[in-house]
Amino acid sequence: MTGIVLSVLDQSPVRNGGTPAEGIRETLELARLCDRLGYHRYWLAEHHSTGSLASASPEILIGHVASRTQRIRVGSGGVMLTHYAPLKVAEQFRMLETLHPGRIDLGVGRAPGSDTRTARALADGRGLTDVEHYPAQLMDLYGFLSGTLPAGHPYHGIAAQPAGDTLPELWLLGSTRASAQYAAELGWAFCFAHFISTEGPESVIREYEAAFKPSPFLAAPRSALGVAVTCAETDEEAEYLSWSRWGARVVARARGGQGAGIPSPEEAMACDYTEPELDYIAYLRQAWIHGSPGTVRGRLEELAQTYGADEFVIVTITYDFAARKRSYELLAAGFGLATPSDGSARP
Repeated sequence: MTGIVLSVLDQSPVRNGGTPAEGIRETLELARLCDRLGYHRYWLAEHHSTGSLASASPEILIGHVASRTQRIRVGSGGVMLTHYAPLKVAEQFRMLETLHPGRIDLGVGRAPGSDTRTARALADGRGLTDVEHYPAQLMDLYGFLSGTLPAGHPYHGIAAQPAGDTLPELWLLGSTRASAQYAAELGWAFCFAHFISTEGPESVIREYEAAFKPSPFLAAPRSALGVAVTCAETDEEAEYLSWSRWGARVVARARGGQGAGIPSPEEAMACDYTEPELDYIAYLRQAWIHGSPGTVRGRLEELAQTYGADEFVIVTITYDFAARKRSYELLAAGFGLATPSDGSARP
């Protein structure tokens, strides 16, 4: 074993020709597998109005995943707070914490998780929440969760029910310096979305750690790196499987918006790419960690040393669900969490 902690981010991908319902059922099956394999936490993403990702309501999926697993932490990766009232988010996660005490994470972000038109639909009746209000939303969310809104606050005395003695573990998710600054100021844990942006995570995480202010929730900085991984028996197989994700955006445009699910590797590799699109594919090939268990472990250990992160939140998207499960099995085996032959967790 190494000192690296492995966790999971699940976006509930939908393959071309599949259905969103299948994507959700696969999420529940994958969560049970990762619980047995020894992964530390299992996060559910929030995306709206896309044919390739089915996870639109992480707060609902969290309860189902937690009730079907035994020990793995379960949470949001993340709730896009700018769409919602902090009180309602606090109530949802107080309920989850009450039902599954000590196992719930609340990760929040400020990305829309959608296109602009869908974001307007989510804000219907109350207007769009400007990102400038995001820091105040974060403070209100913590105040509602902990019952610590100060006297003089317009919502002082409002209780987020069910009240209790424990809080969900609080994480701020982002791919920018601003998100890290918010996490440091509030005293929250921080997860950098390396799978969204590979630019500058080392300096962002270092600055977060240097500026961190202890809070009643967290005494010392805690950081993680969200990374995209495809693990297979060989480097060549992992590269082949990864084409489904690398080519997904271009293939969707080539289909004219029809059948927007994750393409097969064959469809993705056969696409007629422009030079800018090939440049984009080259960037993804560099950013997406893919290979045999030994190759992937080596890349993750390099990232851990470079960025000072001791936890990786792994997102894996493949066309074939069996290959996706196998990727998590092989990765767990490569880090000593499980044996590749039966996928059972080691004692």
